[in-house]
Amino acid sequence: MAYLFYLLLSFVVVLSPAENSESDRVLFDFDKPDAVRVWRPVNDGVMGGRSSGKVKVNQYKNLEFYGNLSLENNGGFASVRARNEGLAMQPGDTVVLRVRGDGRTYNFNVYTQRNMGGYSYRQSFATVDGQWIDVEFPVDEFVATWRGRNYRNQTLDPTSVAGLGILLGDKKPGKFKLEVESISLKSK
Repeated sequence: MAYLFYLLLSFVVVLSPAENSESDRVLFDFDKPDAVRVWRPVNDGVMGGRSSGKVKVNQYKNLEFYGNLSLENNGGFASVRARNEGLAMQPGDTVVLRVRGDGRTYNFNVYTQRNMGGYSYRQSFATVDGQWIDVEFPVDEFVATWRGRNYRNQTLDPTSVAGLGILLGDKKPGKFKLEVESISLKSK
């Protein structure tokens, strides 16, 4: 009888899902259709370009950033941004994106101003066409950018991050699609 109890107990332990570390925190998931409300597209139309980037929560409950990148009329970028002042990032933290892409290279941006103007702090990531990958962005490695130029003398204060976004600007015209399952923060 004791053997049967032990066997059942070990069966339950094996089937129990692994718990996230207390230092891991989900910043964004997309289980509800209204999760898209805080995300807004910002495309090169703000400077006369013709790219079209859109965002939605798809049938698989993933954020889907999709559209067409155009180089016409001096364009060449499409992006989506979310304002969230409760991100509570700290030096040494790492942002983790779970994404399925189209083989293109995207940028992950964080913003310190509430209006998400001024500098964006950026890291690039390559996707694998049709495959889910986890991409990690140590907050200490973001580089300040403004209008496509890098400013290495500017340092990100992660405690002041007020928003984040994803941008495509790889100078390759055509359709694109990036799915995001979640955005998490891993503390040291």
